[in-house]
Amino acid sequence: MVNFALMTNHTKSTLPTILVVNDDGVTAPGIKTLMHVMKQIGRVVVVAPDSPQSGMGHAITIGKPLRLDKVDLYDGIEIYSCSGTPVDCVKLAVTKIFKGKKPDLCVSGINHGLNNSINVLYSGTMSAAVEGAIESIPSIGFSLDDYSLQANFEHCEKFIKEIALRVLHNGLPIGTLLNVNFPNTHDIKGIKICRQANAKWAEEFDERMDPYKRPYYWLTGVFQNNDHGEDTDVWALEHNYASVVPVQFDMTAHHAIPLLNTWNFNVE
Repeated sequence: MVNFALMTNHTKSTLPTILVVNDDGVTAPGIKTLMHVMKQIGRVVVVAPDSPQSGMGHAITIGKPLRLDKVDLYDGIEIYSCSGTPVDCVKLAVTKIFKGKKPDLCVSGINHGLNNSINVLYSGTMSAAVEGAIESIPSIGFSLDDYSLQANFEHCEKFIKEIALRVLHNGLPIGTLLNVNFPNTHDIKGIKICRQANAKWAEEFDERMDPYKRPYYWLTGVFQNNDHGEDTDVWALEHNYASVVPVQFDMTAHHAIPLLNTWNFNVE
């Protein structure tokens, strides 16, 4: 049964505390923009990887120690560099920096590159936001359709601020977070609430030889959209809308439970 209770930690009489994380690294331009926007809303604490962690998904570090170093990068913002994954960053922030007192909001990004459709499963950006939601923190992941380190995020700022303010004001259903993607245009038409498109990567591995004649591989592929609905994140982005998809970390296929209950497991 879906729990429609709202997840919100914010006391409206005080400025909210906002945890900012990402997967592109603590010095990435996207997180700098996100810090700037969140600083207009509340007190900002940044915990981000010390190096790029794209495609890490929900990986955590085990078997080796983690480092968490306070760094002085931008005036007026408390920033920590973490040697671990994006999910490690959230876990350390909650337990060691906030010491169990949850922030009012967790925002992740702004990712250099889209995290729409199936990409949400592989994304370190979104996994950091998922971890925030697991910790019962209202959480949002933000991504832009531009992989360049010279990407311009200015046209996203007003949308990011408005979405963050709505989440702080309204809360989110328990176990739910938002996946927000922006098209690479300065003429964003507006915001569309969407579902995740049925699309995937048709992957290939480009095989090459090193100087010792041993093969090595580069992952390549083509993005294939098999979903032509006009209510998907792919459609919204192709038509210059910011897509907002509510996602959840409960991966149970609830619709399949009645079918499996008809199976006869002959185990004595």
